[in-house]
Amino acid sequence: MSKHASSVPASQLYTKLKKVGKGAYGSVYKGINNKTKQIVAIKILNLDTEEDDVVDIQKEIAMLSQLTHAKSQNITPFYGSILDDTKLWIIMDYAAGGSIRTVMKAGALEEKYISTIVREVLLALSYLHKNLIIHRDIKAANILLTAEGDVQLCDFGVAGQTSVNHLKRNTFVGTPYWMAPEVIREGASYDYKADIWSLGITVYEMATGNPPLAHVDPMRAIILIPKSKPPKLDNSFSAAIREFVDLCLCEEPNDRWNADDLAKTKFIKNSSKTNKSILRDVITRYEDWKRKNDTSKRRSIASDDISSR
Repeated sequence: MSKHASSVPASQLYTKLKKVGKGAYGSVYKGINNKTKQIVAIKILNLDTEEDDVVDIQKEIAMLSQLTHAKSQNITPFYGSILDDTKLWIIMDYAAGGSIRTVMKAGALEEKYISTIVREVLLALSYLHKNLIIHRDIKAANILLTAEGDVQLCDFGVAGQTSVNHLKRNTFVGTPYWMAPEVIREGASYDYKADIWSLGITVYEMATGNPPLAHVDPMRAIILIPKSKPPKLDNSFSAAIREFVDLCLCEEPNDRWNADDLAKTKFIKNSSKTNKSILRDVITRYEDWKRKNDTSKRRSIASDDISSR
C-alpha cells in the first residue's frame, strides 16, 4: 500500500463499500483492497479547502506515519495514503466492532468492560506520551473495537507534538465536553495531562452514558468546565472506579496520575485477569439491540403505511 501519491486512481486500488463515519474534514468508509481483498477503513479528506486545513491534514498524515511504527497494538494501524485529484484517501485498519460510543447505544457499560477497555487505552496513551504526543481528542467515539474484541485508539486529526506552538485553533475541533480546564483557559499552556483528564471524562461517559454537562450547549460547556469543580461518579459505582476517575480529574494537571501509574490502580488491576475477548460480549449486545431496533422501526413504518391507506 502506497504511503505517497499514486499515479493509479485510488478507486482502482480500493473499493468503497459503505460510509461508517464522518469527521471534521471528510468521511470514513468501510472498503476493500481490490488486489488483496483485505477489508480496510478509508478516510477520504477533501484537500480543496482552506490552506490551514491542508496543513492540519498533512500533520495527521505525518502523525499516522510515525505511529505506524508503534509497537502498541492499541493504536489503529495506518497502511498509507493516496492522492486522488483534490481528495486524499487515508487507508487504515478496519475495526469491525465499531466505536465504544456506538456500542453504548445499547446501554451504559458495566465496570468489568470499562476497566478492560481503559486498561488497553492506557497502553496506547503510555506509548504516545513517552513519544511526546498528546492525542487531544480522547472520548468513547475515538476508541474502536475489532471483531475479536481488541481495543484501538483512533483519530489523530487533532493530535499534536508537545513542541508544536499553535495548539489553540485545533483545541476546538470536535465538542468540548471532554476538554481539560487548562485547554479551555485563554493563554494557558498544557501537556499530556490534558489527555488524562479526557480519559477520566471518558470513563464517566462509559459508566453513565454521557459525559458531564452533555445536557448543555457546547459553548455553554466551554464556559462552565474551567469554573466548575471536577465531576465525580456517585456512590452507585464501585470505590475502585470512583477513585480512578478522581485521579484523572484533578483540577491541577500535576496532580493527575500518568498512564503507567493509572495502570497500577485497583480499578485496572481488577481487570488484569480479564481477557479482552470479553469485549465481544459488548459487540454482540449492540448487534442484538440494533436488530431489535431495526425490526421495530420496520414494523412502525409498515403500520404507518397501513393507517395512511
